[in-house]
Amino acid sequence: MGQALLEAAASTEGVAVGSAVDLAPGSWGNVAIGTDVSAAIAACDVLVDFTRPGGTLEHVRACMAAKRPIVIGTTGFSTGQVDEIRRAAASIAVVMAPNMSVGVNVMLKLVELGSRALGEEYDVEIFEMHHRKKIDAPSGTALKLGEVAAAARGAQLGEVGVFDRHGATGERRHGSMGFSVARGGDIVGDHTVYFAGTGERIEITHRSSSRATYAQGAMRAARFLAGRAPGLYDMQDVLGLR
Repeated sequence: MGQALLEAAASTEGVAVGSAVDLAPGSWGNVAIGTDVSAAIAACDVLVDFTRPGGTLEHVRACMAAKRPIVIGTTGFSTGQVDEIRRAAASIAVVMAPNMSVGVNVMLKLVELGSRALGEEYDVEIFEMHHRKKIDAPSGTALKLGEVAAAARGAQLGEVGVFDRHGATGERRHGSMGFSVARGGDIVGDHTVYFAGTGERIEITHRSSSRATYAQGAMRAARFLAGRAPGLYDMQDVLGLR
């Protein structure tokens, strides 16, 4: 993902790589990759972060100290970690989204519209598949799809989400939303939301074949943050879909 971000930054109009950081020093083309986050932030207008939750929080704190905005593409945060990011957004501008892909964020809007229009008479099921090395499940994108579908019906995912089915589960609970997860190979990311009604079914699907889509969306988010007031934004804001 880091390489995809560097490639996207190098090819996006109005964006330039100010610095790059990783756990170990290195280089990418003529870009030196360092390990000093504070020094890297000082050389940039916006930090783009795709790491792990613990590392992201360290970077958020560094951005607060430097008064720099941050784009967060990391997933797998705990509730407490999300709360810390929300508090940080009171003093710096933050774009946080479980998926930076422009296509996925258009999908989120379609799911919102579909869920609101179809109502609880249509059962919602969410399927996702990723590569064998992904460490969290369901994916952050799948959870966001569920949150959006639930909110459109005046519910919360924590109340209606079903994440485990095994054995004699009984009939499907009215208004529930089921999740299915598959892992294997080098699949970048597939997501499908099913609206299953009586006599018809609607499927909204997005498939990623390259991490470049996430990186391109992150560049749009970075440009959006330039000069932006403190606050917590997402890709719906970046794309004008709010």
